[in-house]
This record gives sequence, C-alpha cells and structure tokens, in this order.
Amino acid sequence: MNPAIAAPLAYGFLAMIGGVMGYLKVKSKASIISGAISGLLLVASAIAQLWGHSWGLTLAAVVAAALVVVFAIRLAKTRKFMPAGMMIIAGLLSLGVMLYPTLVSL
Repeated sequence: MNPAIAAPLAYGFLAMIGGVMGYLKVKSKASIISGAISGLLLVASAIAQLWGHSWGLTLAAVVAAALVVVFAIRLAKTRKFMPAGMMIIAGLLSLGVMLYPTLVSL
C-alpha cells in the first residue's frame, strides 16, 4: 500500500479511537463527535486516493493540518502532553508522509 494512503488511514483510526477514549474517560461528547468526523474524513480521503481520486490527498492534508492546529492550541492551553502532544506528532508525521512525494517532485 502506498504510504500516502496508509498515513491518513492510520491517523484517521487514531483520531476515532482517541474520540472514543475521550468520551469514555471524561464523557466528552465533543471528543467523540470531532474524533468521528475527522477520523471518517481521513479514512474517506485514503479510500478516495486508493480509487485514484487526486482530491483525496488534498482532503487528507487539510484535515491533518487542521487537527495539528487544534491540538497545538489545546497543548498550549492545557500544558498536558496527552493526548494533544501525541496527536500533534502523529499529525505532523502523517502530513510528512503524505506530502513527501509531492514536495520531492517539485
């Protein structure tokens, strides 16, 4: 499988699992809703790429970048590494894997 497809797929599942964990731990409806929406968008973008749609990479990059920004704000606010720091690192790694082939070809 192409790494540019695997990265948003993995990050999407991580976002969904994190949303469920946030709900189970502190009963945060916002966590489960945002985790489900962002996770499903990332998984859908990976499937779109798998089917040959170039917009899948764009959608995956936009969602991953938005999550990095959201979690950076949360990390700055709470000063707690988990879960924000982990999601920032995973998001940046995911973005790097997704965008590397595009950046190298420039």
